Amino acid sequence: MFHDPVSAEIVRGRLASEGIETVLFGAGLASLGLGTMTPVRLMIEEEDEAMARRLLSRDGGGWA
Repeated sequence: MFHDPVSAEIVRGRLASEGIETVLFGAGLASLGLGTMTPVRLMIEEEDEAMARRLLSRDGGGWA
């Protein structure tokens, strides 16, 4: 979960660059001024989880 929709988009883009499909839930609420009140959830397929965690932990930034 992300409390910042921009961070969620950065991670989504990073995973997409490696061919991992994602879906963001709640990102549109930031445009209503509810961005920090409702977390953004980044969803991936279960079979992609291990690879996604490896990529994000390797990149640093505390994403994984």
